[in-house]
Amino acid sequence: MVRKLKYHEQKLLKKVDFINWEVDNNIHEVKVLRKYHLNRREDYTIYNKLSRSVRELARKVTELDEKDPFRVQSTTRLLEKLYAMGLIPTRQGLQLCDTVSASSFCRRRLPTIVVKLRMAQNLKTAIVFIEQGHIRVGPEVVTDPAFLVTRNMEDFVTWVDSSKIKKHVMEYNEERDDFDLGV
Repeated sequence: MVRKLKYHEQKLLKKVDFINWEVDNNIHEVKVLRKYHLNRREDYTIYNKLSRSVRELARKVTELDEKDPFRVQSTTRLLEKLYAMGLIPTRQGLQLCDTVSASSFCRRRLPTIVVKLRMAQNLKTAIVFIEQGHIRVGPEVVTDPAFLVTRNMEDFVTWVDSSKIKKHVMEYNEERDDFDLGV
């Protein structure tokens, strides 16, 4: 038996349409969540909002007069920032800003970079390595898989010195120095 619904519960149920539920129309979102192993749906929505605002900003800049010095300055600043973040491949034009999407941000996440650098075989193991504290970016150990890596920081993604995985990799490559890693 089911209890009778209270007044406020009935009011809430009137607002929800169970036939045309909005979550059913998010096939692209589910594909991106699975492809990049995003644990939190909020990350995807944040990336989507950021990409939408980048596209809107680029559209507003293109509406300015071509000879306006503010347009030239803002175009170069926007393209430089997006290129430094790694969201666009070149600094050629504002047309590239239309290609920025949530997937562009997902490709700059730390697990994706770790797989790209061949430090892990797939995204799932890369996420495990990051959460366990085996990866550092520069001098800092990063344990958040949602960490976005810029083009400049990409060169500084390495193993933590005390990592067992680093020891195994160096032993396999016959590069292990007993003095540096400790016996």
